[in-house]
Amino acid sequence: MSTIPDRAASPQSAEPAEPAETTDHLLQDTHLPGSSATRTVKQMAETYWILALSCAALIFDGYDIVVYGTIVSRLLKDPSQLGSLNAAQAGTIGSYALIGVMIGALAAGAVGDHIGRRKIVLGSIAWFSIGMALTAVSMNFTYFGAMRLLTGIGLGALLATLGAVVAEFAPIDKKNLFNALVYSGIPAGGVLASIIALVALPIVGWRGLFWIGALPLVILLPFAWKKIPESPKWLEAKGRHEEAQRVAERTGVALDGAPARSSSATGSTGSIESAPVAPQAVERVGFRGLFTGSYLVPTILLGFMSFSGLLLTYGLNTWLPRIMESYGFNATYSLTFLLLLNTGAVIGGLVIAALAGPTATAATAFYVFAGVAVFGALVCALVPKHD
Repeated sequence: MSTIPDRAASPQSAEPAEPAETTDHLLQDTHLPGSSATRTVKQMAETYWILALSCAALIFDGYDIVVYGTIVSRLLKDPSQLGSLNAAQAGTIGSYALIGVMIGALAAGAVGDHIGRRKIVLGSIAWFSIGMALTAVSMNFTYFGAMRLLTGIGLGALLATLGAVVAEFAPIDKKNLFNALVYSGIPAGGVLASIIALVALPIVGWRGLFWIGALPLVILLPFAWKKIPESPKWLEAKGRHEEAQRVAERTGVALDGAPARSSSATGSTGSIESAPVAPQAVERVGFRGLFTGSYLVPTILLGFMSFSGLLLTYGLNTWLPRIMESYGFNATYSLTFLLLLNTGAVIGGLVIAALAGPTATAATAFYVFAGVAVFGALVCALVPKHD
């Protein structure tokens, strides 16, 4: 990654030049166009609407994924619900939603390039809401599994697209902060699913929980339709420059992807290099670029970390209540472990946000901490019980 001097040393200066800073520091420069300092109050209000709606959508995204884990014990115990089911079948059905998430996430980028991010976001909210409603009226496990797969496609498309939405509309000096806050909505949805299951499952049954997952169609989609605009960069790429300019003026997004640092911003009289174009070049390379040069090892490590984290997260969200029941806890109390798991995930996301965003050091430290915690839980589970 290229570096940019914080200020240019004049030829007459005898002082040594200050160490070059990495391009990441540009994201903290409040003088850059698109930063929070350069946006008006009205533009920041529009930005907060976009980010708040994105977070709300991810809360329901997390809810819809985790809610299956809150009912799997009941489905296993009561064949009158959807038919007889064993643990292996229950695990397979639980994976259908995640397969759908993968399909939706992979397809979202290509489809979004053609129809725009706004349509993907709005369509995904409608898609997974309808999928949850159709799941709520399931009469057998075959239909139930198919609807979970269908719902997962909408959840995955939304999950992938909102990352780009947050990256584009968040102030350039607060991207990491807002990214961490918005994506804390996923475990917050798990918390919501656990609480609602604890309170309402005996009253509304498992079908009622899925009807709740369909509510974004009527309580979220209308606001998203009004407040989430199309990506101005996508509009520019399609030659719709006037529309892009209107969105930029409304939200304060800088259409210049890499604005130069001016001497007035740095207090220097010397010439300043323009902001780096390396991130743009990497973006054009695509997936193949991630496995070349200096990106190869980080890609493999981050991929392994992500795989392990998601395997643990979704595995526990599906099976933790059932596991705790096998240790003698009743069904209601077992759900509190699911609540604690997702509460911890929310706290972790907020702590990282407070540390100025998901930096590599912070992410690595949290993964190590999680690994130690999992190892400790495994040791406790293997210790023989004594009366």
